[in-house]
Amino acid sequence: MAQSKDTFVDDICTHMVKIKATTVQEAHVLKKTFAESAHEHFEEFLLDEGLIERSDLLRAVSLHYKVPSFDVDGFFFNCMLLRQFPKDFLTRSGVIPVEVDENMLIVVAAEPELPGLESEMRNFVSYEIEFFVGIKRDIWNAIEEFYDKSLTEEPELEDLDIQDEARLEKDAIARDEDIEELSYGDILYKDEDKK
Repeated sequence: MAQSKDTFVDDICTHMVKIKATTVQEAHVLKKTFAESAHEHFEEFLLDEGLIERSDLLRAVSLHYKVPSFDVDGFFFNCMLLRQFPKDFLTRSGVIPVEVDENMLIVVAAEPELPGLESEMRNFVSYEIEFFVGIKRDIWNAIEEFYDKSLTEEPELEDLDIQDEARLEKDAIARDEDIEELSYGDILYKDEDKK
């Protein structure tokens, strides 16, 4: 069930006090300052203003959602796993898949309790889904980094071989040469001198 922004802020402050990341008095000041700030998300406010360590914030949101936390910052994601999901879905939902463990997909979500999130994910995969919680901005940054890199990175070696093979075959046909033998990554042509 989705909570209001005020309830979320109150709960995170309660957990921050519980883990001794702040005091009760400081928590009251944080809530008031956040309400007057231009920040939309409490987590961003806390990190941007340097009011809490990332590890403490992850502990607090983990307590709030009652799921383990996962720091996606700097994590190397599995390309094949991410490509199973459209970028706009991941960004809109604030989720990123981490790994598959047997028949279980581990997913980091900014809001693991988001209504319909699990069923939406099942549109793309059939695994059982286990949610961890992460920081939304870090999830968005990881998605952007992955998809930006995907668009600019060099093709894999096997992709180059297939592309080279297709180009060579097309060139051979264009030159009206006969192709004697075609093997993966290697095209042998008849020796024109033997004609």
